[in-house]
Amino acid sequence: MTNYIYQIEGWPRFTWDSQKLSKVLAAVRHRQGRFIGRMESLGFNLREEAMLQTLTIDILKSNEIEGELLNPDQVRSSLARRLGIDIAGLIPSDRHVEGIVEMMLDATQKFTEALTGDRLFGWHASLFPAGHSGIHKITVGHWRNGPMQVVSGPMGRERIHYEAPEAVVLESEMQQFINWFNSAPDIDPVLVAAIAHLWFVTVHPFDDGNGRIARAIADLQLSRADGTSQRFYSMSAQIQKERNAYYNILESTQKGMMDITPWLDWFLNCLDRAIDATESILATVISKAKFWESHAGINLNQRQRLMLNKLLDGFDGKLTSSKWAKIAKCSTDTALRDIQELTEHHILQKEDAGGRSTNYILKNINP
Repeated sequence: MTNYIYQIEGWPRFTWDSQKLSKVLAAVRHRQGRFIGRMESLGFNLREEAMLQTLTIDILKSNEIEGELLNPDQVRSSLARRLGIDIAGLIPSDRHVEGIVEMMLDATQKFTEALTGDRLFGWHASLFPAGHSGIHKITVGHWRNGPMQVVSGPMGRERIHYEAPEAVVLESEMQQFINWFNSAPDIDPVLVAAIAHLWFVTVHPFDDGNGRIARAIADLQLSRADGTSQRFYSMSAQIQKERNAYYNILESTQKGMMDITPWLDWFLNCLDRAIDATESILATVISKAKFWESHAGINLNQRQRLMLNKLLDGFDGKLTSSKWAKIAKCSTDTALRDIQELTEHHILQKEDAGGRSTNYILKNINP
């Protein structure tokens, strides 16, 4: 029988090698501070756009880690509505997306508020508004009342990666976790985020959604570390890129001893790479802002703004008048008129590559 970390005497008094972590922790905290300072020096609209982009990616990728693909336009629209950000092409979002967005915003926008059992139950209910995970009915808005295993592989040849504590101990386990988290432990706040993530996902208190909620708790704590509700980097996006390493380090830590130095080291380095990855997102945001500034005097309709934003975000495939009509929900004639106006303003141009249909590209992304 496998022994898990929560079965070891002394649980949950984690230990780590502060000296071994000091260099990477100092470097990450320095980068965080510089990055947040740089973002705060940007204009209000740029910061809004950067935050909207980051939160959209964070939600999409946190769910992607669990194998669930959400509609990016629905997520972005729901976030924009709730944050009061004016964007072109808002679309309705389904109940499931609204719930996921609500959970993330509660975690990041209300980061100063205490974490409670009821708050976690609310997050869980937001993730599963219909009371089902796939086709399975689950206990929603309360701790699970049965056993929990993390398994992979085909039926009959399943591999058990982890077995969580019994349901009977969840009330006391979670109270201990919540009390610790709210007591503002006397350690670096980024380490608190890493420990909270590991501790929560090890207890695995819900029937489903434990990974997403663990990452939301980490995001809440990272907001505390940054001292701002504005999120400009995404741990979930980086974790999704390193999904196999993430699961491997979690599994080895949960089957290890109380010394969690390897997990903390991995988390800090992952955070460092997340800030790296954000640099490219920021470059896109700034590029978009310059584009719109340079064309501020041109009167554009909502369809044109929607389609130009899609091109600036990296349009998938070739833009044709028929695709324009389909996405902008207009006739092909209207699409052609929209495109013609933009070519006359030297915003769009025909692509040189030949073919049966005419394609259009942005004439200058960085004016």
